[in-house]
Amino acid sequence: MSALLDGLRILLLEDEALIAMDVEQLCRDNGAAEVTTAQDLDEIASDGLAAFDVAIVDLSLGGRSTLGLAGLMRDRGIPFVFASGYSGREDVAAGFPEVPLVAKPYSGADLVEAVAAVSGRLPTAGA
Repeated sequence: MSALLDGLRILLLEDEALIAMDVEQLCRDNGAAEVTTAQDLDEIASDGLAAFDVAIVDLSLGGRSTLGLAGLMRDRGIPFVFASGYSGREDVAAGFPEVPLVAKPYSGADLVEAVAAVSGRLPTAGA
């Protein structure tokens, strides 16, 4: 496997346990130092966001939108990608035009490359 995510501390917001386990292993296989999974927004303390280098964000956790938390991460300079089955959401495109959206079902390579790109490890699309 590659080392595109070498040393990164990743926050994974995913409420489907099997997907979360797969993504966590994928990140570790690609060099991530730490992967912390949250399945509910209540598990995330906004003052703890600084402990992460990058985040992978599902658009909905337990039926609750993650867009507010995504806005907070953007304001604090924490890079992230959306990874969701809701790829056609106009509010995401309008509110977060700079944030990649990797649509489910996605390939592991697509997700890793998106995370590496927002982390400054690869050129971003159009760069």
